[in-house]
Formats: sequence, C-alpha cells, structure tokens
Amino acid sequence: MRICIIGCGAVGSLFAAHLAKPGEVEVWAYDVWKDHVEAIRKSGLRLSGAAEFIARLNATSNPAEIPICDYGIVATKAIHTKTAIVQVRHVFNENSAVCSVQNGVGNEEIIAEHVNFVIRGTTFPAGHPIAPGHIVFDIKGDTWIGPFEPTHTPMQKVEELASVLTRSGMNTIALRDARGAQWTKLIFNAATNPVGALTLLHHGAATRFGPTGHLFNELILEGEAVAKELGIELHDDPRTLVKKGANAAGKHLASMLQDVLAKRQTEVDFMNGAIVQCGEKVGVPTPLNQALWALVKGLEHSWNVPE
Repeated sequence: MRICIIGCGAVGSLFAAHLAKPGEVEVWAYDVWKDHVEAIRKSGLRLSGAAEFIARLNATSNPAEIPICDYGIVATKAIHTKTAIVQVRHVFNENSAVCSVQNGVGNEEIIAEHVNFVIRGTTFPAGHPIAPGHIVFDIKGDTWIGPFEPTHTPMQKVEELASVLTRSGMNTIALRDARGAQWTKLIFNAATNPVGALTLLHHGAATRFGPTGHLFNELILEGEAVAKELGIELHDDPRTLVKKGANAAGKHLASMLQDVLAKRQTEVDFMNGAIVQCGEKVGVPTPLNQALWALVKGLEHSWNVPE
C-alpha cells in the first residue's frame, strides 16, 4: 500500500511519521515547505513530546515525483485545499481514496472535484513545528473517518485506511456516518480557536479564565443549535474536547493563534464562517460566531492596510 500525505505541517507530519515508522506502507509526504522536505530527506522526520522517534519516508516539494497512491491524506490548512489537491490529483487513479483530516467543513467538497472517492475525516492530535524536520507532538487523540456521502466511497476503503492508521499508532475509528464527529470538532474549533487568536491566550489559560471560558460555552451552544437543525447527531460533547485540551501538558497554542502570530491567513471562514452560513440556511441565528468571524477577518485585513 502507498499513502501520500498532502501537507506535511504539524498534523500531516504526525500522520506521516507514524505511518512510516512500522514500514508497513510506503509513505510519500508532499509539502511546499522546502526546508522541511529537505530536512526529512536528509535526517528523517523527528517527533518529540507525546512521542519520541525519527521516521524515514519519502518527501518532496515536486508533485511530479510522487507515484500513484492507494490513499491520500489531506492535512493542509483549509485555505490551501484547492491548490494542493489540484497539484497532486494525478497521483490518484479511479480506485484511490483521499481522506481529509482538516479543520472545519467544506474541504471534502473541494477534494471531490478532483478524485473519485473521498473520505470525511476528523482528527484531534495536535502539534507544532520547532525546526525543519522536527515536530513537537502536543496532544494525543483519536481520528474518526467515514465515507463522504456524494462520492459513495466503499466502506471497505474507510475500514482499510482506519486499520493501517491504528496499527501505526494513530488510533482511528471507521464510522458509516462521520458528520457527527466532524461537527463536534468544528464546534470545538469555532469556540476555542478565534478566542485564542484574538486574546493571545493559550488553550488552557483561555479555558480557565472566567470570561473566555464562558464565551467558549456560549459559542458551543450556537454551534449545537445549528447541528441539531441540520439533523446531525454530535459524536461527543464539544465541552469534553475543551477540557481535554486544557488538561494537556504544556501551553498549547490553537492553530489560529499560531497563524495570527505569524500573520498568516486563518481558517476562520471554514470554522465560524461555516457555522454562520449553515445557520443562515436553516434559520438559526449565530451572532457570536458572526462577531468572531468579523473580528478575525478584520485582524487579517489590518496586516495589509497601508499605514
């Protein structure tokens, strides 16, 4: 089996390293971060923190080098999904399946424009890069995957991918309907990410501080109301994810806060923006998500406003 990891940042690197370590599958990592790719080629991909090892795998910034793969795992930022899948679509044939483990909703629809079979995925593990070729594994957690309904992906493919991921150390649960897991993570992210990005508080600090902790809960209530109206039964209580993240070792910075500190475009459109859009479609008001979406978009805009 050959698996291509598309986007080998923090989360993509966690999947790539674990899959490569046992040697059961051939792993190809594709990323435009050339220093990271060269470091992996030269010395391997190093994980530290929640796991400590170095994995050897194929890595490239040139998609033409990647052979046909049985599976793909897209781990880019949601804002880069379209560009990334266009660059690697030749890697997948009519039998290949591509799984998104990205934040937010809407990525599967983009991927499905370019490949036959798509798998809806949600993952909780988190990390951050500290140097090219070296990723710190901050938070362990499960991954849930299921068929993306419009592509009629065979359940056998979902189960095969889940099995190989679990054997590699990335515990993955195959579900016939993964929307509940995806929306649980979406609501968690939409509550915690923009608050961390705007206050500069790490996840644990924002959870324990009364005003921001209360805001988390109010945002979660809005997201839950939208999911209920859509007929989606959540896989878990998003508040459980908030507590788990707050109790993790170290000071974990939400991915949106990492983007803000680097003055990169965030994924707020695929998080709070998505909840607002879905709420409008089903007639559920989402004023808090709307406000945070507007504030983060304003912050992004400030980086490009002439003085």
